[in-house]
Amino acid sequence: MDFNLGEIDLLILSKVQARYPGVTINNDVIEPSADQISKYKERVAETSSLENVKFTWHEETAYEYESRMNAEKKSKKWDFIHMIQMLYYVEDIPATVRYFHSLLEAQAKLLIILVSGTSGWETLWKKFGSSFPLNDLCSYVSSADMKTILDSAGLKYQLHELPSYMDITSCFIEGNKDGELLLDFLTETCQFSKTAPPELKRQVMEELRKPECSEKRDGKVLFNNNLSVIMIEP
Repeated sequence: MDFNLGEIDLLILSKVQARYPGVTINNDVIEPSADQISKYKERVAETSSLENVKFTWHEETAYEYESRMNAEKKSKKWDFIHMIQMLYYVEDIPATVRYFHSLLEAQAKLLIILVSGTSGWETLWKKFGSSFPLNDLCSYVSSADMKTILDSAGLKYQLHELPSYMDITSCFIEGNKDGELLLDFLTETCQFSKTAPPELKRQVMEELRKPECSEKRDGKVLFNNNLSVIMIEP
């Protein structure tokens, strides 16, 4: 699974190469965006020391990949599968996790990284998610939801927290372009400042200042952007 134009993939691959020098590595990428795949290929072309890595790009969603594999009656097993910041874009999260978990070799691992249930995202989404005009390309899911899903499926996993903060001070400066873009990002709403009902905007701005979402430090408002790392066993 690709995230951030392959940057994370290449970092992971470098760690694997260091652990298993000279071993041929098959790296399959599932990514529905042709543009993202193109940029990923550019990054690979610019990176040395990838001679022993074989890349295969699948321009399709995780669901399309699963459907195609099932139709072709293929069931390739993997030593490591990662889903980093991508489960927000999956329609049926439990089914997707179950399918890719079924592709793990005996000693393999499935890595999931997404926003933490203790983050400001969780507070913001739970309180205002139904008020944001969210399209069907993205869904609100955090590690709290994932724990419920994994426990229900009876899967064994380890969960680790990655502390992270995001400076959102500019959101509170009226007319600040960066602040407006940050608000769009936080609410998943294009031009939120200009299009949101005034009362909703007031409530969101108020919530963003609360300790459940952010902390004030050195005159800045730092949004709790904590991530969770979930390592699932075969």
